[in-house]
Amino acid sequence: MFYYADEFNISWLPTLRAMWSPIGQQVMINTPQQPYKRYGLGAVNYHTGETLVLVRQHKRRSEVAELLQALLDRDPTKTIYVAWDNCNTHQDDEVEAVVRGAAGRLVLLYLPTYSPWLNPIDMLWRHFRREVTHCELFASLKKLINPSLDFFERYNPQPASVLSIIGAHPN
Repeated sequence: MFYYADEFNISWLPTLRAMWSPIGQQVMINTPQQPYKRYGLGAVNYHTGETLVLVRQHKRRSEVAELLQALLDRDPTKTIYVAWDNCNTHQDDEVEAVVRGAAGRLVLLYLPTYSPWLNPIDMLWRHFRREVTHCELFASLKKLINPSLDFFERYNPQPASVLSIIGAHPN
């Protein structure tokens, strides 16, 4: 099983982008005073389009190790290949403990630093932002989390759509 993995921010501050409005009628987007955040850690199977996303309060080494363990638990007999960036949370004792515990079933492949164009999951994160957070202010961070999780639950039964978003072509 081959996965691309990475983290993304779920920020209560809406992501702002260009949008259409009549001339002279600027659209006002309210923003909260504090940029409260949660973090998504996710992986997408490049061949099937299945996603696994965890939403956590932090994106530390322990959460990264939790994502890897969840991938191993999902396919308990197969070898799992994970390609991701060289973030310092991807290289440490907790992550190494999961790799050792997998006894050869988990292979980590590191992409060059600062090269998001090499990780197709970044296209899924962009699509997520377009559908869920662009120009939207939710009443609370908690009310943002549900639509965030709903996005991934909605796309998981549609792996062909996920493959299209990440630019993969199933055989």
